[in-house]
Amino acid sequence: MSAPIAIPPLPGSSSLKQVSDDELGNFAELIYRRTGIHVSPQKKMLLSNRLRRRLRETGIEDFSAYYQHLKRLKDTDPEWDAFLQEITTHETYLFRDESQWNWFRTEYLAGRAAESASSEGKRTLRIWSAACSTGDEPYTAACCIAAALQNSAQWNIRILGTDIGVGALAQAEAGIFGERAMRLVPEEYRRRFFVKAQNAQLWQARPMLTAMLRFRQHNLMSPLREKPFDIVFLKNVLIYFDGASKRTVVNNVRAMIRPGGLLVAGAAEGITEMVKDMKRLQPWLYRK
Repeated sequence: MSAPIAIPPLPGSSSLKQVSDDELGNFAELIYRRTGIHVSPQKKMLLSNRLRRRLRETGIEDFSAYYQHLKRLKDTDPEWDAFLQEITTHETYLFRDESQWNWFRTEYLAGRAAESASSEGKRTLRIWSAACSTGDEPYTAACCIAAALQNSAQWNIRILGTDIGVGALAQAEAGIFGERAMRLVPEEYRRRFFVKAQNAQLWQARPMLTAMLRFRQHNLMSPLREKPFDIVFLKNVLIYFDGASKRTVVNNVRAMIRPGGLLVAGAAEGITEMVKDMKRLQPWLYRK
């Protein structure tokens, strides 16, 4: 989750500077029940800033009224998605955690390429980017694969990106990134895998990347109904969960890794005790 965003108060609404302690508790319970994310009292200002934007957008007069509004909504109402995106939005960019992507390119993919060269028939590579936000992580994986697997026609490659936010997934499907998101992308990869939009500081992913990708909405607190994956990326998200919900997420994710498959986690996720049945290869890398 990003640093608090400074949002000016509603005109004439000086009483809406922050949620009260009771309102914070109500929203925290609502968010936890819906997503498993724990909102601590220290996040009062951040939550207030994010909620104030929804008040402006909906025209609802105060925090309590907005809380009651959410409670009345059906799960499929678009406002739920807008609310959750405000709460869970965090900065992301391509090639975040460069050391992990260096491993992915030079060790994992190089090894898989060598295996493919000595075997016949099509080989399969299935990757899940959990909590993918606007798609920066799965597009990074696609870049690495396109660069490393020269005989890609001999591969059946599928990268699944999931997120709880429909709006974030719409951005991911568009495959368009600004200069800030692209700042760590190697120049060679920019030229090969993206097209610069005219008169704009935007980059569009080429079809060679988008062909590998698909996106769907998914709440990590629920099991995913898919075939097992060779690698799951679960990074920079579990820090927002408490112990119980984190364990639920880890169990759901672990169930989707094939025997011998890998879990790539954020270095600060704190899941070692939850994956004792997996071999720890790096502080952030586990083999099932």
